[in-house]
Amino acid sequence: MNLICESGILNDYLLELNEVNYSSTIIKKKAEEIFNPFQTEIEKAKVGFEFVRDEISHSWDIQSKRVTCNASEVLEYKEGICYAKSHLLASLLRSQGIPTGFCYQRLMLFDTPEKGYCIHSLNAVFFKSLNKWIRLDARGNKKGIDAQFSIVKEKLAFPIKEELDEKDYPVIYAKPHPKTVAVLEEHTNALEMYNNHLPEGL
Repeated sequence: MNLICESGILNDYLLELNEVNYSSTIIKKKAEEIFNPFQTEIEKAKVGFEFVRDEISHSWDIQSKRVTCNASEVLEYKEGICYAKSHLLASLLRSQGIPTGFCYQRLMLFDTPEKGYCIHSLNAVFFKSLNKWIRLDARGNKKGIDAQFSIVKEKLAFPIKEELDEKDYPVIYAKPHPKTVAVLEEHTNALEMYNNHLPEGL
């Protein structure tokens, strides 16, 4: 799929935002812990991706009611849905000067169209050494989901089933989509939110 940048200014994908608050003490501390000056941008992206994928729980997987949004909050509580986890990965990588954006998919919420659809969030990372964007999905692996770091071929969490009305959105956003941020800000029970209130389209 041909990815399309929302902004032609690469620095827009390095901005600090309310949701991507990499100046916070907890983000800085974690960045110092997992990154070092001798790592390449590719090594840093892999370390950051695997940390968020493996060490931050997906709220639904652990059946937690807590809703997290800002990167510092996600890191503090070590949990969040895909929207929140994408905020944390963007925060960690942007803190290292690695342009990171937000991408979305429309997926079946569960296993059949009758159970509804939802927007799923992942990240796109720009590697200057490769001069290309690569999508990474730090949602978190479990049985049936095996997202990996790859600069050769995408290994995302969810293959798109177009015949079932799922879709890949090609845009790389510089900021989290307002619909995804709004749902996190408007709810206090992650399970109820996940079951009933995730946006179905952008």
